[in-house]
Parts: sequence; structure tokens; C-alpha cells
Amino acid sequence: MGKLRASFLVVILCALSACSSKYKTYDGPEVTRIYVFKGERKMYLMHNEKVLKTLNVDLGFSPVGDKMVEADGKTPEGIYHIDRRNPNSAFYLSLGISYPNEQDIEEAKAVGKSPGGDIFIHGEQPKGVQRRRDWTAGCIAVKNKEMEQVYAMVRDGTAIVLLP
Repeated sequence: MGKLRASFLVVILCALSACSSKYKTYDGPEVTRIYVFKGERKMYLMHNEKVLKTLNVDLGFSPVGDKMVEADGKTPEGIYHIDRRNPNSAFYLSLGISYPNEQDIEEAKAVGKSPGGDIFIHGEQPKGVQRRRDWTAGCIAVKNKEMEQVYAMVRDGTAIVLLP
């Protein structure tokens, strides 16, 4: 009877830990493209022409206009792709965006500056930080629960289109 009880307890603990995990699974239609409409503060996960998920987003602290140089607080505009994942992000989970591309580098170089980098889709600010709109350094932020879904749904190589 003791072994049966211990086995049952192990099963219950494993089930509970799976429920609280930030690593979700997804077996629905492939996300073929992501659209971010900065002016609307909306992100759309698409399967071809069908919207799979719509999310509200926060952007860089200076959200109007295209990112030109490091530390300008702007979120880039253009066509990029998801190029990496960070399960241990300071902002919960994150998916890297392939900014800067060659054009971004040339534009920044023309004004004698660095284009910056490390642009991600990620979760919320760490606990204890006052919440405000458009708070990132140029990234796209969603709620942590939503980031769990995005992280599970989006694969590396997925195109992301960032529009004004």
C-alpha cells in the first residue's frame, strides 16, 4: 500500500508541475507570419491569411517611427524573422527578432552610430517595476500568459512584419 500511495503522489506532483510550466505545447496550425501594427499596439499570429491569435502589445518607450540607432527607444519597422529563443529571459520568455539587417546597419553607420540589437518579443516587466505603456527599449511585450502561448506557437525562422 505504501508503494501505491508513493506512486500516486509522484503522478499528482508531476501533473501539477506540468500545469504550472511556462513551456507550453502547441499542435495547431503553423504560424506562418507575425504582423505587428505599432500604431494599433496589436500583434497578429497568422496561418497564411487566417488570424490564429490577436494580442495587445507594448512597444519601445519612444514608439513613433522606425528604429534608427541604439538606445533611441523605438521598435524597428520592416520585415525580419524569429532567429532565437531565450527560455531564461529577464522578461519571462523571449523570441529574438533578426534586427538589425544590412539596411539597418547602413542607415545607422551613415549617421555614425550603432543600430543596436537584441530586439525581442517577450513577457512582462519583472515584479516590482511600475507598469506603464510602451516601456521597452525597442522590443514588443505581451502578458506572461500570452507569451507562453506565443513561445509555443512560433518557430524559429517565422517571418515577422513590423508596420507603423
